[in-house]
Amino acid sequence: MEQTALRPKPMPGREPDGASPAPAPRPCSPRPRPHAARRRGRRLVNLLFAAFVGVVLMLSGIGLGAMGATVIGPGAVVDPRGRPAPPSRPAPPATPPAPAATLGVQVMDAGKPGALVVGLHVPGPAQAAGLVRGDVLLVFGTTRIDTAADLVRAVARARPGAEVRLTVRHRSGGFEQVTVVPAVAA
Repeated sequence: MEQTALRPKPMPGREPDGASPAPAPRPCSPRPRPHAARRRGRRLVNLLFAAFVGVVLMLSGIGLGAMGATVIGPGAVVDPRGRPAPPSRPAPPATPPAPAATLGVQVMDAGKPGALVVGLHVPGPAQAAGLVRGDVLLVFGTTRIDTAADLVRAVARARPGAEVRLTVRHRSGGFEQVTVVPAVAA
């Protein structure tokens, strides 16, 4: 079986038989190529232009997420594209909303059952009841609290001004039952 070797074609101006010695390879130039510098300049200009447009949109009150939202105009609903919205039925007379209750705490999930108190409103109902940061709320009235969302739902169902019993686990590990009076959320 015959093997053939692939040989590169000689460079123009050189002898095909290899009579002239090959020059030493040029070291890589530390200077950037001129077209790469232009490309970097264009990228910088594009970045600055995009930042400028973003700042102008933000300062003018146009949010990127509000592009397809419906805008309420003077007395009528107006589509952002300038077309009037179809007429709608008049809204029924509004009933005053029931006052919402609040404990005056900021909570997060504790990792275990309960809602961890991470902040207190001073003055507030929770602070008046003796709660401190680091306490874990376990039971609100008769509702077991497994997450912070459970506490939010339980407080929303509570009547402002009515006493509610809380079961609390303190940071030291001790349990306590305290009475708190949810206030009206302002």
